[in-house]
Amino acid sequence: MTQLLDPGELRETLQKLARQIAGAAPRDVPVAIVGIRRRGETLAQRLLPLLAGCGLTPAHYGVLDITLYRDDLTTIGPHAVVRGTEINFDVTDTWMVLVDDVLYTGRSIRAALDAIMDLGRPRAVRLAVLVDRGLRELPIQPDFVGLRTDTEPHHIVKVKLVEVDGADEVELHDRTER
Repeated sequence: MTQLLDPGELRETLQKLARQIAGAAPRDVPVAIVGIRRRGETLAQRLLPLLAGCGLTPAHYGVLDITLYRDDLTTIGPHAVVRGTEINFDVTDTWMVLVDDVLYTGRSIRAALDAIMDLGRPRAVRLAVLVDRGLRELPIQPDFVGLRTDTEPHHIVKVKLVEVDGADEVELHDRTER
């Protein structure tokens, strides 16, 4: 196991993301921050006060559950847990920032985009990720990145957040090591 971010570095990385988002956000369009369940939701919540500190107060906040949009739903089967989407605003014409913890193949983001389009048509959707680990299978790239790290297919990037896991850190694990 290799630690990629300790609690202090995680805090700094979120600040960096907030600065990137605030610097790019248009001032004449409502901004929506939408976290992908589960850790993307927590990261999005943490970003809200950081964005305000950078001079950007989003007009909307929401949470997206992509479970039913996943392309591997048949392999998950009865073990899939649907937690529900909480987007209580019209997404049409918003400048939406989709927040997730780790970008790997791009399949989760594809599912999120499908879910969003079922709700309306945002003016733009931008992607903010805490960690971009590369090795994409789909042509999806983040707009805002906290940490880029090169990985191999046998690696696992684990994001741990106090609200979910009781600790703040990002770790790189090797599946082949036991």
